[in-house]
Amino acid sequence: MNNNPLLQETGLPAFAHILPEHVEPAVLETIEASQAELEKLIEAASQSDPDFEAVVLPLEALGDRLHRVWSPVRHLQSVANAPELRAAYDACLPALSRYATELGHNQRLYRLYQRLSDSKAAQREGVREGGARLLELAIRDFTLAGVHLPEDQKARFKVIMEELAQTEAAFEHNVLDSAAAWSLHISDAERVKGIPEHVLEPAAALAQEPAKAGWILQLDQPTYVEVVTHADDRELRQQVYRAWVTRASDQADYSPDNDNSAVMERILALRHEAAQIVGYADFADYSLATKMAKSADEVRTFLLDLVAHSRAAAKRELAELETFAGFSLEPWDIAYYSEKLRHQKYAISDEELRPFFPLPRVMSGLFSVLEKLYGLRISRVDGIETWDQNAAYYQLTGKDDQPVGGFYVDFFARSNKRAGAWMDQCLNRGREHGQLQVPVAHLVCNYARPSGDRPSLLTHDDVVTLFHEMGHVLHHLLTRIDYPSVAGINGVPWDAVELPSQFMETFAWEPEVVALCSAHYQTGEPLPASVLKSLRESKNFQAGLDLVRQIEFALFDMRIHTGPEPADGARIAEILRETRAEVAAIRHPEWNRFAHAFTHIFGGGYAAGYYSYKWAEVLAADAFAAFEEGGLFNADLARRFRENILEVGGSRDIAEAFIAFRGRPAHVDALLKQTGITA
Repeated sequence: MNNNPLLQETGLPAFAHILPEHVEPAVLETIEASQAELEKLIEAASQSDPDFEAVVLPLEALGDRLHRVWSPVRHLQSVANAPELRAAYDACLPALSRYATELGHNQRLYRLYQRLSDSKAAQREGVREGGARLLELAIRDFTLAGVHLPEDQKARFKVIMEELAQTEAAFEHNVLDSAAAWSLHISDAERVKGIPEHVLEPAAALAQEPAKAGWILQLDQPTYVEVVTHADDRELRQQVYRAWVTRASDQADYSPDNDNSAVMERILALRHEAAQIVGYADFADYSLATKMAKSADEVRTFLLDLVAHSRAAAKRELAELETFAGFSLEPWDIAYYSEKLRHQKYAISDEELRPFFPLPRVMSGLFSVLEKLYGLRISRVDGIETWDQNAAYYQLTGKDDQPVGGFYVDFFARSNKRAGAWMDQCLNRGREHGQLQVPVAHLVCNYARPSGDRPSLLTHDDVVTLFHEMGHVLHHLLTRIDYPSVAGINGVPWDAVELPSQFMETFAWEPEVVALCSAHYQTGEPLPASVLKSLRESKNFQAGLDLVRQIEFALFDMRIHTGPEPADGARIAEILRETRAEVAAIRHPEWNRFAHAFTHIFGGGYAAGYYSYKWAEVLAADAFAAFEEGGLFNADLARRFRENILEVGGSRDIAEAFIAFRGRPAHVDALLKQTGITA
């Protein structure tokens, strides 16, 4: 009997029992078994007219079996990073990449999918929803993987994919290690004035460990945000800002061994070469082959149109802020004076709001919203293995009391955890041997930890983030599709995958929802009506600055992945400067190295796709406009959104799915109205 916890075939991952030494044997054994079974399936199917489900269900099960092994490893690498685990994770990347590439180059498997498609097997009686789309996407992906390439080019493509997987992982490791290498000891109480107590308390505890007086600040995201937003000491704000925007760069003297400069250039070079091998002009064209947008020109036109609508507003907002401050602001001043200006204009501040948004209350309110919209009930399940004492597991049940799915939560920042917030797949929905596997997700944030009797207290931005990620969770869990490759977020174009999350964000601003999510953590008193009014009025505060910032990131991403590879390298810094000169309202110092920690595009799935946030935001704003017109908790609208967007996963063309919900294509006007940039 195999005691490797990663090889269990049913149930939730045994996180508490997974050790680094389990990783590589489990991955290699699963790949080897999958290869052998795949050959048997192909051989059997070649003997007769293939039956769709007799062929596809076992193939889907093979893919899902590897996902079941690798998903917990990938998750632990993000939330409980340690040298031994990282080494085990990195050791598996070449084999995983090689296996994926070999699948994409398997001519016999490709021809089998073509036979299924040509024979209209997916249209036969008994085939579940999504079968035809599965074949369509599979055949497309074979093309993108280079199934038609001559053998020498296939071999080179395989080498590129292996190196790319390792290099992207190295990028993420450098960001994490660079941040972990920085700390600042402060003994002077004057220097920490303005910084909230929920930041200073753990900082003081850190200082006590080496028996130092004062505070030790670390470079996690919550600490960075709170310092640049609230610290009265301008020099301290600059110090922390500089550390944050130079992570993993040639400017980070605190971690010289984690410079991503060469890593970034190598990633771009490998992506470009891979795209050209399979017949695309550049990586942008290659990336867009799987998205709603059809060309880099279409994306650029979309983004520059948004710039035309928003840059003037951004400049006015910056001018207003500098007038308020009384001097020309540097980037480390923006958040600080923005918070003070917001307080002056709307009589609210993040720190005044925090006591009204304790995390338990926010979660309770969020769960109430989901019950009102979709009839879902969410309950915590104790006794489930996790990777951290503060992580937990929740179960979703429908109106019939049957399990719909589940999700883990991991809310608090720590040194061995990647920054930011995200949803990731733990288990996919699928069927094997007639048994349904319900989907399970990971919901991860980086909030400030509870302290003593005080729970984690959130800003309203934190609340919006939680709603956003829950939108992704719902997209993954509410799917009705039984084929894992097109269930949940799988198979959904990347520029539409943010639609459910950004749609969900918008609810966090509605008075009825805010009331459900807020109550003073000590007294239980509701958020005062005047404060709620001010909060709503502040929604579009500096919307222009926020919009051009996102467009800056998106244009930069598209430009470094577009066009012929320059002879003198990737020109990353130069392109970033050019993009900022064209789009940005805020001036950045020469030593700013934002791109060196831009994990979304250098380590994640948003390469030549960061525009997706704005593209999907148009869809989300227009979708929410229907609820503004028809009622926030309109049962019919919620049912249609669930049926046409959340449940279909990647089984249907998303443009068609949106029209089925809204009755027409999306309009950009809804986003401009929602942000207050135009009426």
